Amino acid sequence: MIKQVRYIDDMFPPDVRSIGTGLLKADDLKRVVWLRPHKMVPNPMFELDGYSRFDFGQGMLGNCWFLASIGALTFQNVILRQVVPHQTFNEEYCGIFHFRFWRFGRWVDVVIDDKLPTINGRLIFVHSKDPTEFWPALLEKAYAKVCGSYSDMNAGTPSEAMVDFTGGVHMCIDLTEPPPHLWELMCRVGQSKSLMGCGTPQGATSDNTVLPNGIVQGHAYTVTGVKQMTSQGQPVNLVRLWNPWGEREWIGDWSDNSPLWQTVSPQEREMCLSVADNGEFWMTLEDFCRFYSDLDICCLCPDFIDGNTSCHWKTSFYEGRWVAGTTAGGCMNNLDLFWTNPQYQIKIDELLSECSGKQGEKNMLVSLMQKPDKRNRRLVQNLHIGFSVFEYKSLKGKFPASFFNLNRPVYQTKTYENAREVMGFLMLKPGEYLIVPSTFTPNETASFILTILSKAETHVYENSDGHHHEHEEVMQEDKGTENKENDENKKTFFRQYSDKYEEVDAEQLQRLLNENILKGDMQYGGFSIDACRSMVALMDTSITGKLNGEEFIRLWKRVVMYKDIFFRTDVSKTGTLLLNELRNAVMATGKRVSDDMLNLLALRYGASSGHITLENFISMVLRFNCMSQIFGKLSNGMNMTLLESEWMYLSMYT
Repeated sequence: MIKQVRYIDDMFPPDVRSIGTGLLKADDLKRVVWLRPHKMVPNPMFELDGYSRFDFGQGMLGNCWFLASIGALTFQNVILRQVVPHQTFNEEYCGIFHFRFWRFGRWVDVVIDDKLPTINGRLIFVHSKDPTEFWPALLEKAYAKVCGSYSDMNAGTPSEAMVDFTGGVHMCIDLTEPPPHLWELMCRVGQSKSLMGCGTPQGATSDNTVLPNGIVQGHAYTVTGVKQMTSQGQPVNLVRLWNPWGEREWIGDWSDNSPLWQTVSPQEREMCLSVADNGEFWMTLEDFCRFYSDLDICCLCPDFIDGNTSCHWKTSFYEGRWVAGTTAGGCMNNLDLFWTNPQYQIKIDELLSECSGKQGEKNMLVSLMQKPDKRNRRLVQNLHIGFSVFEYKSLKGKFPASFFNLNRPVYQTKTYENAREVMGFLMLKPGEYLIVPSTFTPNETASFILTILSKAETHVYENSDGHHHEHEEVMQEDKGTENKENDENKKTFFRQYSDKYEEVDAEQLQRLLNENILKGDMQYGGFSIDACRSMVALMDTSITGKLNGEEFIRLWKRVVMYKDIFFRTDVSKTGTLLLNELRNAVMATGKRVSDDMLNLLALRYGASSGHITLENFISMVLRFNCMSQIFGKLSNGMNMTLLESEWMYLSMYT
């Protein structure tokens, strides 16, 4: 505004890059002109008379799933205002608009310019029925930016966008095997702050074929209403649906021109029937289950499940990561590796009296969502994911393989799905449980979000700090075997290589380690000069850049001890540590290590081939132990405060 120029978004430029590949033919792509709304119409408006599903229709982009979600969003004004803030083309207009989406654990503000792709002056993607209204086209552009391009929005399910609009939890109902109380559930959802979408099965081809009954195959719809009416003295359960094309409706029973409408009261007919080719129609619940494959419900709180609004569900939210070689153990088909997956301990208290409901009622919802590792949505390859829940009593630390060999899960996802999100409703009695999210195949790397909603007061914490073995005693025992005579022998040996001040620098230390102390034990060239400089800095209490006799002997003892641990935990007998052997090796030094730290250690000290050499293991454990000791001395046990000079000393020298 200061420069009196209109905004152009460099991150999502008005050119072919933002349209993407494979969406338009080459000839059509050449004809695309990016225009601001005021270049298309004299008096553009952001919105006219509120927001409605009837405001827009789908364009050349196959994003019916996204538009069906917008249709559902228009019924929830509070949620819609969070996604679509009030904006205008007023005198302060500078060509910039912003929207908000929930993306994998956080709300993000998405800023765009208002240049929109057109051919012959007409919008080629979503367009409003009134050509002066632009909120649908601008919202679509903002979401295209999030996805990477317009073409990245091609194909999807309503649940994806509904979750991104709400930050809520998603549940999917298989309509080929509907639950017995589906109608009651849909009625409660219709009265809550929830969004509902659904989809039809794919036909013989990927095309959206229109069946003789008016239903479109492989297509997303919005559920816009449910109502029970009386027809010929009998109750009939009707579902209202909307096609985001803005046309093409069901022509069977209870469609716009069905004679069955003459069997209901004039009042109900006046209230519910709208004879117009606007994409919206009614059908019976039975026909809904017959012609649609799944129902997606997205809600901020699942209190509609049992209709008990007096009990508020508690939400816990955790981010984690599967890393090949360390924390990606795969499913329970791989019991020797399954234990390495991230683990979450959960304690469930007794339900409050107002929340108790019926015995055996579902009281927990668990959602597992994988986070993408690609900027462009179409390039994301979802892994097959799922989770298992185990009951336990009085165990602490990371649960070992033996636990999973002896215990079966009390709940497990039926199938591992290559979906963005999988979820499950559980009935868990008060007690202690372990949730283990995993990929189906071991050694697949991905990040995830675990969301737990519970009626009862629930205490959840990540469980990744290792088993409670007596490693500290092992270290003390090793120390006890070192006697004064051995120390004197080490000092004599040290004096043969030290300078006149009885000190050694990094170069001398390198020769001592590689040619004497660890000679014959190292297969990969020995310690580098940088590794030896790091060791000197870690052990150099006098800050001289050299090690004196006492410092050297202390280092020697640790190096020998870590060497012994290395070969003892090298179960595969390869002369290197596989990443899945790393946790036990670190714990054998007397330190517990979290999953996150284990992944960092593997990333920093592991080779691309998935193993850690003796040299790197010794360097890693030395630093890990020294930095733990420094934190213990300078902190209150939880956190510490450093001066800039202290921080610079620790980071640049130690």
